[in-house]
Amino acid sequence: MPAITPTHRRELRAKAHHLHPVVIVGHHGLTAAVLHEIDVNLLAHELIKIRVFNEDREQREAMLERICTTLDAAAVQHIGRLLVLWRPAPLKPEAQPTATDARRRDRGAKSGTSRKANTMAKITPQARRPRSPLARTTARPAAPRAPSSKTRRPSVQAARRRRQGS
Repeated sequence: MPAITPTHRRELRAKAHHLHPVVIVGHHGLTAAVLHEIDVNLLAHELIKIRVFNEDREQREAMLERICTTLDAAAVQHIGRLLVLWRPAPLKPEAQPTATDARRRDRGAKSGTSRKANTMAKITPQARRPRSPLARTTARPAAPRAPSSKTRRPSVQAARRRRQGS
């Protein structure tokens, strides 16, 4: 089980505050399938919340200890029926270039497009948003202005012309 310092535990609790439970332990308890789901979610997210539907606090604490020892995770918090677990993500090995990567690289060089142009098309809309508040205000279109009391509506002007013309 990885050791957590009090400051690291506080940071993890703060991050977990906004999370929703991803695994729910029902009335069957901690089965092999539930342990597998917890393991999968720890691999994907590192920090997860688990909701336990059990009335007995001692059983929930025993369940938390069993999860931590089985999956080599650290208990961050136990509040009511919510358990917060953390396990550092395993280090990913350096990816070896494959034949398809080489073909993509060659295709980009032959067509005259640069790598930067190819990566720019993959940026999400959130990443394209302007960063500064000033840039956001200047990028917005001007709001339509309400007609002032001095300007007349076209229908009123046309009605007056009709009256004057007759």
